[in-house]
Amino acid sequence: MDYSDLVNYYEKIGKTSKRLEKTEIISELLKNSSKEEISILIHLLQGKVFPNYDERKIGFSSRLMLKGISSAIGISQEEVEKIWKKEGDLGKVSEILSQKKKQKTLFAQKLTIKKVYSNIQKLAELEGEGTVSRKIALVSELLSNSSPLEAKYITRTVLEELRVGIAEGILRDSIAKAFNFEIKDIENLSNSLADYGEVAELAKQGKLKSSGLIVGRPNKVMLAIKVKDFKEAFKALGEEIQLEYKLDGFRVTIHKINNTYKFFTRRFEDVTTQFQEIILYLDKYIKGKSYILDSEFVGYNPKTKLYLPFQNISQRIRRKYDLQETAKKFPVEVSVFDILNYEGEDLIQKPLKERRKILEKIIKQEKTKVILTNCIITNKISEAEAFYKKALKEGLEGVMAKNINSQYTPGRYVNGWLKLKPIMETLDLVIVGAAWGEGKRSDWLSSFELACKNKNEFALIGKVGTGFKEKEGLTFEKLTKLLKPLIIKETGKIISVKPKIIVEVMYEEIQTSSTYSSGFALRFPRFLRLRNDKGLNGVSDIEYIKKLFKSQK
Repeated sequence: MDYSDLVNYYEKIGKTSKRLEKTEIISELLKNSSKEEISILIHLLQGKVFPNYDERKIGFSSRLMLKGISSAIGISQEEVEKIWKKEGDLGKVSEILSQKKKQKTLFAQKLTIKKVYSNIQKLAELEGEGTVSRKIALVSELLSNSSPLEAKYITRTVLEELRVGIAEGILRDSIAKAFNFEIKDIENLSNSLADYGEVAELAKQGKLKSSGLIVGRPNKVMLAIKVKDFKEAFKALGEEIQLEYKLDGFRVTIHKINNTYKFFTRRFEDVTTQFQEIILYLDKYIKGKSYILDSEFVGYNPKTKLYLPFQNISQRIRRKYDLQETAKKFPVEVSVFDILNYEGEDLIQKPLKERRKILEKIIKQEKTKVILTNCIITNKISEAEAFYKKALKEGLEGVMAKNINSQYTPGRYVNGWLKLKPIMETLDLVIVGAAWGEGKRSDWLSSFELACKNKNEFALIGKVGTGFKEKEGLTFEKLTKLLKPLIIKETGKIISVKPKIIVEVMYEEIQTSSTYSSGFALRFPRFLRLRNDKGLNGVSDIEYIKKLFKSQK
């Protein structure tokens, strides 16, 4: 397929905000695609060149793109940057400047989706001396052979900022519509395979299967909904429920196959290297040649053996050096609470009570090494409340309440898992802007604009500048370093950044607001922690915020 054909579809999709229209357009494209190209199409529709589970990164910054555009168009970087500051979108800059190409070649090659896909993938694979110039050459080659519209979308894809409003739910519905499958079946398989490209391939061939967990490949996990009390929990989950301690750790799925281990976060990051010492525990305390376990890695004080806050263990996630030293300083206990696959058999459709029995058979518990989450099964509110109070007394976040007959279903479901915590529910928001500080903070960003999710956009909900903890490394300086490479526009002291850095925020109250585009504002917001374990799909959405707002009344 020619890339220009896909670009025409991008334009159609981007011109409508209606979900059904987007679904109709994409399903038409998928029906007309070949089985060899459909996976590539799905990824490019997502603005990607790798499946969700693939850890390779394009790694092409806005500054490198300036050089790529300059090289392809034949004008100075300063001129490109001048237009960028005005437009605030390098994709638009590429489109504008492509209309004025000084090097309009007579030998321009027609771009195909495979060529675009291949060149962009290579950006992640180049290493060694001369890498930067070779990366620029790959992008420049595409831009040199592109039309203005093609240049816009090539640039945006390289920068992972497609901006045509194609959420995963729309892709799911489009695949189902194109090949006459139930939406639920498409979603279930995607949760297992973590790749709509592969799902679309199977659907086009009529080979859809009910489950596709692959040991060694990350999968989406089941999540909980917050409820206010046990009366609400029993009403949602049934007369008899399972209660478990809620731990303030790092959610990790453990994969074992052929004596090889892989540890994945909920956003599919491979953190096996950071937790090598845990493999010795797993070998000793868990029976089985092959399995997928859902667990929490919980940090503890090596002297007192008391649990530590999440922020302490989070230091291990990004660490690349001195791993053994960090492991000794911040050891973790593996707390297992579910099993998805055992010895090649998928267990996600078995009820929770059966999955728990399997865990009890295969795990020999050892405190500070590997344990099962502390749990009870009860049909009495009084017992549930006593268990909850015990958890809080031991310094834990609260409890999880689970339907004992529930299957393991990725995502949040009212009759699946619930959580009870004594504090106001925090929000996970993405930083979209900031302001340079004054005085002693003049070299740092010190006021951060926060946004929630509103369909396919991000809507402002407030600013935060307090809550930073010097002792735990949560400083203005650290956030400034994280945000500087993401700057896309700068006006005086105010900057706009690519949405990427997610923070957990606490607040006193949610209020209505005519100032912010979300329609809400946070009263006395306070920075709580970085959420390295979440992607943009994990940003709190506007419907959830509306629900919290109403619950205050």
